[in-house]
Amino acid sequence: MAMTTVTSKGQITLPASVRTKLGLKTGGRVGFVELSHHQFAIVAAHEDVRTLRGLLCKPAVPVSVEQMNAAIAARGACARCMVQGVMGRWNDLRP
Repeated sequence: MAMTTVTSKGQITLPASVRTKLGLKTGGRVGFVELSHHQFAIVAAHEDVRTLRGLLCKPAVPVSVEQMNAAIAARGACARCMVQGVMGRWNDLRP
């Protein structure tokens, strides 16, 4: 797990491995998404939606809105479990 320290000005430096995985360059922006009390996710804030072009392809079989919502909910639950697991291990290491 990558870790960083908060400066007296409230600033952090994202480790290079995190910046690489988020696709961040110098001057890039990130957003903080609150998952639950005391838990946040860091997401890259891509300013130009055109950078996402071609990321998704048309599904071979049409998908209903209900199926999309179910998939989104399942992925969100999976992400929350992963973050809670990581934070749980990190909290165990704290003095």
